[in-house]
Amino acid sequence: MGSPRRLLLISNSTLHGGGYLGHCQQHIQSFLGQNVRRVLFIPYALHDRDAYARTAREKFESLGYGLDSIHESCDPVEAVRKSEAIFIGGGNTFRLLKALYDNCLIHEIRKRVLEDGIPYMGSSAGTNVATVSINTTNDMPIVYPPSLQALGLVPFNINPHYLDPDIKRTHMGETREERIHQYHEEPNTPPVLGLREGTMLLVEGDNATLQGVTGARLFLRGKKPTEHEPGTDFSFLLTDSNPLNP
Repeated sequence: MGSPRRLLLISNSTLHGGGYLGHCQQHIQSFLGQNVRRVLFIPYALHDRDAYARTAREKFESLGYGLDSIHESCDPVEAVRKSEAIFIGGGNTFRLLKALYDNCLIHEIRKRVLEDGIPYMGSSAGTNVATVSINTTNDMPIVYPPSLQALGLVPFNINPHYLDPDIKRTHMGETREERIHQYHEEPNTPPVLGLREGTMLLVEGDNATLQGVTGARLFLRGKKPTEHEPGTDFSFLLTDSNPLNP
């Protein structure tokens, strides 16, 4: 029997020229469907949680869903246990993961998603923490979580906001591709899916499909990166026999 997990892992909350979650709102509605009435929002990635919750609540209410923010609950663990769906928003991935550990939510979220099958949505940092680890985040380590290991809802890593090298720029800093290559110089490192802005990964059980308006770049240790358009089937990344690393 396959996994009951249902994930929508979004690269970014806001796409240039649009509003908050505007570029993916149809995907959200299709993903959550009519059975979900309320979404549990986890705003830990930003400092001003009240303002973040207001922004998210306004958006989800416009889509027909109620929204409860976990920081308003006196018992975050119980809030997760009672949730119909979970959305973790973007911000600083280190701050987010530390708060998940501090509030004893890693195990609870994994159980609700992987065993109970409630829908999980992540955007940017919320997508990072859905993966094996936050090693491929773009963020600065402004705080120190007890581990870089994350929720592990999928057995690979994601790099949100993936940027291609700009050959016209004179900036000589490392490209995103070079940094991912450095990650793969370490042993036993999993695949990394570079999600460009406007792209998301839909996971339904043991099936994973690239969605959105831009493409993605897949990095496998010891192999050349490959380009993939929306509609690509990435289900092989979910299996134990995926082409990890030589």
